[in-house]
Amino acid sequence: MYLQSGEWVTILKGKFKFKDKVLKSLRFQIVVLLILVSSIPCFVVKEMILQKYEDRAVSWRTAEIQNQCTILCNQLGSSNYLKEPISEVLNAELSQLSSVYDGRIMVIDEEYHIVKDTFGIETGKTIIAPDVITCFSGTATNYYDAQNRYMEFTTPIVEKIDGKNHVKGVVLFSISTDVIHETLSELETKANLVFSALMLVVIVAGLFVANLMVKPFEKIAHSIEDITEGYDSDKLNVSDYTETLAISEAFNKMRDRMKVLDDSRQEFVSNVSHELKTPLTSMKVLADSLLAQEDVPVELYKEFMGDITEEIERENNIINDLLSLVKMDRTSADLNVKSENINELVERILKRLRPIAALRNIELVFESFRPVNAEVDEVKLSLAISNLVENAIKYNKENGWVQVSLNADHKYFYVKVADSGMGIPQESLDHIFERFYRVDKSHSKEISGTGLGLAIARNAIITHRGAIKVHSEEGEGTTFTVRVPLNYIS
Repeated sequence: MYLQSGEWVTILKGKFKFKDKVLKSLRFQIVVLLILVSSIPCFVVKEMILQKYEDRAVSWRTAEIQNQCTILCNQLGSSNYLKEPISEVLNAELSQLSSVYDGRIMVIDEEYHIVKDTFGIETGKTIIAPDVITCFSGTATNYYDAQNRYMEFTTPIVEKIDGKNHVKGVVLFSISTDVIHETLSELETKANLVFSALMLVVIVAGLFVANLMVKPFEKIAHSIEDITEGYDSDKLNVSDYTETLAISEAFNKMRDRMKVLDDSRQEFVSNVSHELKTPLTSMKVLADSLLAQEDVPVELYKEFMGDITEEIERENNIINDLLSLVKMDRTSADLNVKSENINELVERILKRLRPIAALRNIELVFESFRPVNAEVDEVKLSLAISNLVENAIKYNKENGWVQVSLNADHKYFYVKVADSGMGIPQESLDHIFERFYRVDKSHSKEISGTGLGLAIARNAIITHRGAIKVHSEEGEGTTFTVRVPLNYIS
């Protein structure tokens, strides 16, 4: 059975996803970290111990061989061996010494001739080597070649002539260091076994620790999945670590916020349905009344049609405000930001609203402290300020006043809208920016509006990365303060 190319691609993608998932797993990274933290010191310690043993073994062997060579050279010098290398005792001792240390001894005279070679190969030949030449100057040498596993020593043969020491020859002693390296290899094997056992323990302990450390995060993930699936999750309290406690607190804030938003959404849908249905119901009642009567007088017909027109206008206002609100909810990419003269913008708004204020004999005053230019979306900012001023006029008392002021500093400009109106109760201040919220529902019929004006104003200000605050006391008026950056921050 052969797999199609598409199936191979699917399998390979699955393998890559699995590999990527494993590599990014916190468990895997904790285990790897523990292995690295424990293995690197162990490896360093192992290498240090082996190196220390090798240094000590070489040092001990060097001292031992040099001592033997010194004794041997004294015997060779006192027995005139360089001129007559026929002493059976000395030859036997040379052979025994080279055999014990698994090495080779060559005795060299002052003319660099090899008078004795325990291997019997180079006897009678000439040898000129740097160490031999150095030794003839009276300095013993030693050399260790770890790669080729041998040590080489040169020791001078000294004779006393007229009370002075003269170097008459050199003993060149080469020995194998296989014993040292075999011991090193055995030690390394044992160290590797201990190291492997330790790594196994570390891996098992690492998995245990990783599972223990990841468990709180799994609990958090499970709660997030419940929220995602739509289940009502209990408040999270994972206090195992400072980080999980912070995540728990953030999660609980998000959960509470989502509940508030969900309740707000449901209330919003209910309010929209009610607000849209009310004018339609009124129009239907008026239309049914006209249809139920015969020979309706023109005056009554005009009166009913006027009422229907008012209800249509009310419906249209609600729909327009809803559309404005939807536009405000979009991303800031929809903003048409450009530099505007805020003084002129506010004056245009107030010029349009003065006739409305004049109908109730409300004095509308504008106070500008300095010229202000800022990067704003003229339409959205105008909508926000217009709603605030309209509300100040709408919820004011006869012969009252509305004062609008404009000021700025090096970073923000401020628009303050104060009125002498009825004010807002303290219990309502936290809700006035909610959609369709009315402070005094008993007057909702008397005072026209959709209940969306402040929500639109707030969204417009927030879209500009600004802020809006309200201060009010019931019966003493209300003050809204708007703060907007002079330079738009995208």
